[in-house]
Amino acid sequence: MVKGKKGGPKSKKITLKMARNALRMTPEGKRRLDLSNMGIDSFPKCLLKLTDVEELDLSRNQLKKIPEFIGQLTGVRWLDLHSNYIEQLPRSIGQLDALCHLNLCNNSLGSAGLPADIGNLTSLQTLNLGMNRLTTLPQTMATLTNLRELGLFDNLLTAIPECIRVLPNLRKINTTRNPIAYTQGDTKDAKASEGIYLIREVDLCKLCLEKCKEERQRLKRKRLSDQSQRRSNFSGLITPNSVAQKKANANLIQLNSSV
Repeated sequence: MVKGKKGGPKSKKITLKMARNALRMTPEGKRRLDLSNMGIDSFPKCLLKLTDVEELDLSRNQLKKIPEFIGQLTGVRWLDLHSNYIEQLPRSIGQLDALCHLNLCNNSLGSAGLPADIGNLTSLQTLNLGMNRLTTLPQTMATLTNLRELGLFDNLLTAIPECIRVLPNLRKINTTRNPIAYTQGDTKDAKASEGIYLIREVDLCKLCLEKCKEERQRLKRKRLSDQSQRRSNFSGLITPNSVAQKKANANLIQLNSSV
């Protein structure tokens, strides 16, 4: 899996002072801590002392493990861990009951690394699990009733998981580039999975962004081709309809004459 960090910065230890200096206020008034693309290979424990952080970005680093103490960051509402090397999430991830947005795209998560406790994130609205190694999802995800957007692209799913079919507020789902064998009844699922990416372009590494743009252009060309084909299919309807109208008029004249 391409991570795009070869030749990047060496591993760096984050101190509390560095973390405090990196704190910023977003236009929406949220306290955001951006530690992305810094070569971090271990989750900074000093973050436990920053209890007012609402948005945490640790994307594009070298994280392989998420510690159990992440469950103590209960104020975090937006967590970005994309483009790391994470193979497993701790059960304590389910303690982040304020979490609304979670990005785990482009990691090394297998189905065994996704704990059932993820179903406890009942405030979750967007979840990006794209570009991992998932073959199934925990059945507990059926409890994510506030989930609106779900990214599952570039995984190893062979079917649409039943647990997400029952989610009442799910509006967008991306399952492209999975080995899913759609049956006739799954056409709605197939259509819904086209071209929806659940992370902002500014949060993507260069290689991921290029891949997404290529896919977007492919889908655009496909839509234009489909539209052109539909126009071609209907372009000849004028003549048959005109002929049919003439025949109907002729039959009417003949009927009047016989009367």
